[in-house]
Amino acid sequence: MTVNLAVVGLGAFGQKHLDAIAQIDGATVRYVAHSRMEVATEVASRVGAADAFTDYAELLARDDLDGVILATPTHMHHDQTLQALGAGKHVMVEIPMADSLVGVQEIVDAQQQSGLIAMAGHTRRFNPSHQYLHQKITAGELTIQQLDVQTYFFRRTNMNALGQPRSWTDHLLWHHAAHTVDLFQYQTGEMIVKANAVQGPKHPQLGIAMDMSIQLATESGKICTLSLSFNNDGPLGTFFRYIGDTGTYLARYDDLFTGTDEQIDVSQVAVSMNGIELQDREFVAAISEGREPNASVAQVLPCYVVLDQLQQQLEY
Repeated sequence: MTVNLAVVGLGAFGQKHLDAIAQIDGATVRYVAHSRMEVATEVASRVGAADAFTDYAELLARDDLDGVILATPTHMHHDQTLQALGAGKHVMVEIPMADSLVGVQEIVDAQQQSGLIAMAGHTRRFNPSHQYLHQKITAGELTIQQLDVQTYFFRRTNMNALGQPRSWTDHLLWHHAAHTVDLFQYQTGEMIVKANAVQGPKHPQLGIAMDMSIQLATESGKICTLSLSFNNDGPLGTFFRYIGDTGTYLARYDDLFTGTDEQIDVSQVAVSMNGIELQDREFVAAISEGREPNASVAQVLPCYVVLDQLQQQLEY
């Protein structure tokens, strides 16, 4: 069985998904879609897609399309996910799947009614570094006491990961904090019962906070401290320090180190060292096997409950 996919949105992350699917047996990029046809047709030609679209409804009407990967601007995620499910297509939507708890709940409800695969792009669940630690935790070899996370970028203008102008505005809480909030609950296996946040001044043009600090605690007292900034002029990305009862570990994207900075070989944890590829492999496998994927929209719903609580704190 070949799973025919369409990648919708061909910016920085759309390209990451195109590269990933090229590595997956049993999956093909059947179509691509973008807001500008010249971009869509160029990419379709380059990756060997059968056709290119700017009209999303027209794309969803194709009978030979099994599922879509949405790498479009955040404000489009909710409606496009519901459209895909309504058209009988499986969907993986990049993070966040909506920018409100109400929107997320609508997606979860629609997935349950449709019985289709709907998955959110919470890539940290799939990075080999975090998978390695998840296996130790589930085997009873490590218990998290504290997770300390820094998510730092230098993004004082509205640019994407390729340094190109964005048509939408990124968000520290609903995008970047979502990765850590979900990962913390996933790794501890517990619900977050306390959540606090403070933020710095909002950018006069972008209208978003450029700095944020978040504290989380689970029901048994495991804690997480998350610092986020778009003002950091230094190493970029997210860095995780797991402090556990039997060791300390530093996760940097797909790499893992001990607390004393000795690298751990995680090359055998999964079939790839690329978290995006592993995420896409899970989407394809879930479609092929007719099962719920890791990071299904229902599984990550608790993350968005916490984000909603934090947003209410920050607003009021």
